[in-house]
Formats: sequence, structure tokens, C-alpha cells
Amino acid sequence: MNKESGSRSISTPHLLDILDDDGTVVIDIRSVDAYNGWMTGDERRGGHIKGAKSLPYKWMRYIDWPDIVGDKGILSFPRAVVYGDTEEDALEVASGLQRLGHGDVRVYSAFVEEWTDDPGLPMESLPRHKHLVSAGWLKRLIDNGSAPTCEGGDPVICHCHYRSRDDYEHGHIPGAVDLDTNSLEDTVVWNRRSPGELAAALESKGIDKDSTVVLYGRFSYPRNDDPFPGSSAGHLGAMRCAFIMLYAGVKDVRVLNGGIQAWIDEGLPLSTSEPPTTKATVFGAEIPQNPGLAVDTEEAKRILASEDANLVCVRSWPELIGKVSGYNYIEKKGRIPGAVFGNCGSDAYHMENYRNLDHTTRECQEIERMWAEAGITSDKHNAFYCGTGWRGSEAFFNAWLLGWPRISVYDGGWFEWSRDDANPIETGEPSDIRISGRIYGI
Repeated sequence: MNKESGSRSISTPHLLDILDDDGTVVIDIRSVDAYNGWMTGDERRGGHIKGAKSLPYKWMRYIDWPDIVGDKGILSFPRAVVYGDTEEDALEVASGLQRLGHGDVRVYSAFVEEWTDDPGLPMESLPRHKHLVSAGWLKRLIDNGSAPTCEGGDPVICHCHYRSRDDYEHGHIPGAVDLDTNSLEDTVVWNRRSPGELAAALESKGIDKDSTVVLYGRFSYPRNDDPFPGSSAGHLGAMRCAFIMLYAGVKDVRVLNGGIQAWIDEGLPLSTSEPPTTKATVFGAEIPQNPGLAVDTEEAKRILASEDANLVCVRSWPELIGKVSGYNYIEKKGRIPGAVFGNCGSDAYHMENYRNLDHTTRECQEIERMWAEAGITSDKHNAFYCGTGWRGSEAFFNAWLLGWPRISVYDGGWFEWSRDDANPIETGEPSDIRISGRIYGI
């Protein structure tokens, strides 16, 4: 018994015995990157104890920590088991949970020495976690020219933004080149650019099919009266660039988990110097290498008619019911009839239901559970869309990280659908839609 926290320790056999008990919640307080599968210490295996929830120790410093604990439903379990990098950290979190009213919190201290050392003990990880990297991994790549699992060609780091070169000049990760999303998107309909245009844009940044590309952006709160409010949603733009590069055929596409904020949180320096860009001779493959990752309007209609597919609307509730269009350049309001609600968050520039408070990607189990409640499951072909492709691309990237086999982005989205008067539109609160995730803007 720990006198300070009142928590009890638990042994490996005891934890294994209660692991599948509906009354037990296991809590991993290591970094989200360690939870996802990166080995950040002395672990013999990467990942987390099967079924564990992610509640990083650093989140205790947030004023919203009690709300995070509540949102994860931790206090509803009769028994909680906490483990982390150190016993001291675990005891502190256990004390915090008890202050919030949890009566039975136990600390597991043998995760590294016993659990990860025994291949018979169940663990799980994000299938493509290596494509969601930490600031520490990126720092190692910059310093050494290589990092664990990096097997591609010369690395290219891209600071993504939408028509906001000032955002790059204000401060970027050392060695990063600036990448305006306009170079990859057609500025009239906001779909991906033509194969020739994509090849030229990628080659101009030194990117070929074998490059290791690390993408990130900056989050700031958009001003809806701004003619271009998307200029502030740089990390969301990075997700859009990731989708387009995967579609084109870049073999090793990675995203900095949490964007530039993750770099800043680690106390790492920013730069205002622009590195020389080495133009790639040729991309090295015909674009697109993965054409099935993108669907257009006719294919979206076939998906709507299929019992084996979902057209997933990654928009906000006010957009879904037709209260707002979501964009100052889209006139029509409403939704595509028959689409499944993927529930992004509060508006066209936020993804609260897909991210943690520090802008890192939400834990995989929570996203899968949210989707399952809406009928979005891995056995179907799921084509994600939003207004013009950014939020749909982030949801797509989540499914891709999970290793889902049949996923796409409906590139035209609401913008293209609503421009054609022949396409049906619905408004008002739907009576036949399953809702998951937090609803904003009611």
C-alpha cells in the first residue's frame, strides 16, 4: 500500500487474470507514440497492453485533465490499473484519479521487465504506427540523416500551409521546405491536381517515389471572417498532402504526430532559414500509382447504392443538418442523402473527434469504436469526404494507419456534389442516422 496515494500494486499474473474483466480499465500513461507502437525505452516489444486506454502523463498538466478522464469513461469502471515509464509517474496519476473520485486504482510496475519480455502476454499497436512519428524521431532524422524504420530515399520534411508563406517564414522545423497545398490541389474545384501537375510539384520539392516524406503543419484558431480561414489549419493541410502523396505513389509518407506543436512542446528550436531545394530528376513512376485511393462523383453514387460500402461524411453537425455550408465560398447547405455521419468536430477547420487536446491523433481504439457506432467498419469500402477534402483526408489517414484494406477519399465532396443541381440534397435533423463522437454546435 502506498501511503500517499492509497493505491495498490498489482502483479503480472493478477493483471492477466482480470484483463478481460468488464469492470477493469487499464491505463497507459506513456507518450502517445509509445502507446501506438514506437519503442521509446527498454521495451522488448512495442505497443500497449491489449485493450489499454491512452492517458499520457504529460496531460496531467492540462487544466482540462478532469474532462479528458471523463470523456474516456475511466471513472465508470470499478477498477483501474495504471502503468507507465516509471512507478513514480504511475503513482501520481493514480493519486489524481483518486482525487477525481475513483475508489480502486492499482499500479502495475512490471510492464517493461515482465509484460513486454513475455511474447505470450497480449499487446497491440497501431498497424502503421511508423508513419505517425514523434518530434524525437524527427530530430534524430535531422541530426543523423536516418532514424528507426526509415528505409526510403533521401528524407524531405515539408512544412504544410495553405497560401500562407508567412506561416513558414515565421518559424519552421530546421531543414523543412515549405509546401503550399495549392501546389497539390486545383484551386477552382479543390480536387487533386492532374498527374502532370502533381509530378512537377513533387519534383520541385525534391520528392520522388522512393523519398521518405515527413509532413506537418501548424494549428491556430481560424477567423471565420477571413477570406481564407483555411490558412490557419496547416496541420489539417498536412493530412491532405499525405493523402495526395499516397495517391500519387510516394512509398514512405509520414506525419509528425501533433504537428509543429509537438516539436515546440519538446523544447526544440525553430528556424527561419530556408534550405536549398534539390529538384528530383523525375518522380520515377507513373502518377497515380494508387488510383483507387480517390473516387469521384459517379463512383460516390455507386458507393451510396452499395450495401458493402459507406460514403462517410466527415463534417460537423451544423453542416450536416444544413444550418451552415461550412465555407464562405460554398452557397448550398445540406448533406448527401444516404451518407454515413463521420462527425469531424465543431466546424470545417477542426477535427476534435479525431484528435487529442495536444493535436496528436486520437487513440486507435477510440476512433474505431466511434466509427463502429455509426456503422463504419473495416469490412466495407469506406470513402471519406467533407467539403473540399481536408477533413476527409485526415479521416482517411486514420483508417490507413489502422491498416483498413478498402478506403478512399471522395475528392469532390460537398463542394462538387452541391454544384450540380441534379444531385439530391437533404436538410434538417436526420431520423435514421447513427451519431457517434461529441456533437458540437447544436
